[in-house]
Amino acid sequence: MIKKIEHIGIAVENPEKSNEIFAKLFGKTSYKTELVESEGVKTYFYKIGESKIELLEATKEDSPIKKFINKKGQGMHHLALHVEDIHSELARLTNLGFEAIGDIKQGADNKLICFLHPKSTGGVLIELCQEQDPV
Repeated sequence: MIKKIEHIGIAVENPEKSNEIFAKLFGKTSYKTELVESEGVKTYFYKIGESKIELLEATKEDSPIKKFINKKGQGMHHLALHVEDIHSELARLTNLGFEAIGDIKQGADNKLICFLHPKSTGGVLIELCQEQDPV
């Protein structure tokens, strides 16, 4: 079951400039930066109340974020939804006709993640996130 909006992912071309803008906007700096080698991305997280904003910087030319920026420019990349059991939620959603992109995998911020294709979700890339036990 979907519990809440976990975060909104924003693809950025210039992380220094984007972090400066968001730090001014929110009145605070990002609380966490993380490199996710498998996805070719560096993330910067901001917490606003119970919501989070994740800035996404491509670290490789073939990363999904670099491809997104080359095609659409920087901007909103995905909407992430918090789920309690990612395996059962993905099965439920694919049974309802939503199309998964790839498999469930390790993501940033100690989460298991998977994505639903925008062509099956009205044009919005959806990320499902499940919190993992602390390491």
